[in-house]
Amino acid sequence: MQHHPRLVPLIVACALFMENLDSTVIATSLPAIAADIGANPLALKLAVTSYLLSLAVFIPVSGWTADRFGARRVFATAIFVFMVGSVGCALANSLEGFVAARIVQGMGGAMMTPVGRLVLVRSIDKRELVNAMAWVTIPALIGPVIGPPVGGFITTYASWHWIFLINIPIGIVGIILVLTYIDPVPSEYQEPFDATGMLLAGTGVAGLAFGLSVAGLDMIPWPIVVAMVVGGAVAMTAYLIHAKRVTAPILDFSLMRYPTFKASLVGGFLFRLGIGALPFLLPLMLQTGFNMTPFQSGLVTFASALGAIGMKTVAGRTINRFGFKRVLIANGIISAIFIAAVAIFRPGMPVSVLIAILLIGGFFRALEFTAANTIAFAEIEQRRMSRATALTAVGQQLSISAGVAVGALMVDLSLRWRGAAGTQDLVAGDFAAAFLIVAAISASSALVFWRLPADAGAEMSGRSPAKPEPAESAEPIAAAETSDRKFG
Repeated sequence: MQHHPRLVPLIVACALFMENLDSTVIATSLPAIAADIGANPLALKLAVTSYLLSLAVFIPVSGWTADRFGARRVFATAIFVFMVGSVGCALANSLEGFVAARIVQGMGGAMMTPVGRLVLVRSIDKRELVNAMAWVTIPALIGPVIGPPVGGFITTYASWHWIFLINIPIGIVGIILVLTYIDPVPSEYQEPFDATGMLLAGTGVAGLAFGLSVAGLDMIPWPIVVAMVVGGAVAMTAYLIHAKRVTAPILDFSLMRYPTFKASLVGGFLFRLGIGALPFLLPLMLQTGFNMTPFQSGLVTFASALGAIGMKTVAGRTINRFGFKRVLIANGIISAIFIAAVAIFRPGMPVSVLIAILLIGGFFRALEFTAANTIAFAEIEQRRMSRATALTAVGQQLSISAGVAVGALMVDLSLRWRGAAGTQDLVAGDFAAAFLIVAAISASSALVFWRLPADAGAEMSGRSPAKPEPAESAEPIAAAETSDRKFG
């Protein structure tokens, strides 16, 4: 089999695009699906949340699974499981069947993102990782943006079933490409399975991610939402205590001792929190405040996706020229300014101005994502890459859920401040405070990146020669693992 490193990022990006698109494409199609299967549209929101829940529960186990069965095999299987869930959704004729199929889709999606990234970091030389990661960053940014208009278009001009059936040819091509062009990286690093950790981490991540993502959406009574978030926090705390006592925790927080990984996880969390709110807040504002149709608002928000695609051409050169630290600090602040700029959007403003702000903002956001995602792996040795991708994926899932929660909360507070009766009275001005708050949270990531060493990630950015990976012997690893557990 020939190894084609240039094709690997593209293959991984296509699979991630399918998953990112599918998680949002359903939103505009819920009424049509509900009418067809005889369910209440509000009850059908279970389909959205069950997918999120499944995603959150199964992400923690992705690293162990990839090490146990091989990253290539797990990645191909994840695509297949996602396809099975997609067929189930298209064939569903009841609410229960549809929700069950979405849970299966979530299981596939949960493995696809972290294991796809693991395939990437194990297949690509560290000096090439910035350009490779730029490919993988684009689907995460454009999937949520184009999902709703694509869903609206398919539902209007074809049938909602095609939202799911379209995944089948993409998935089949994806599996063939994975098995043809991605080398079967041997899973040398098999660890014992941490079943207690899986239970605690899965419960913790699911409670936090699910509770935060439905907070403020009036889908579930607020006492249940609070119980989920508190329960998730308690389970996560119990997990952290448990993780210090086992040799191979399912989520390895000892990786936080690496400055670049810690900055990527914490700084990335704060930055993503702002971005996570954007695909939720922006279409809602354009549809309720500007009276646009879902399709019209989708065409406007698509501008940020075009900006993200434009970034692909310059990410490597920019990081090479200025280094990770300077790019992450300056670019994080610039990105936040463009999120804050959305607060001035008002009906009557030229659409070209709205599009220009979203286009330029999308470019800078994509550059920040690429830099933050790449530097996470600067100091991680190969044997711990699977743990790093699993923990990174959990952080991203939680930050996006938290972003939606903060955005929804700010809009709700704005409505109450104005004394409005409810969400039916939303106007464009009600969103201003939300955009300013999430922009401020995103900008605060610069303080985290400020603490990075000046030469952070120099080997990856091409600013210093690559150091050969030290030969791994059993003794130093055992010593490192012991010190990690002490560090906790």
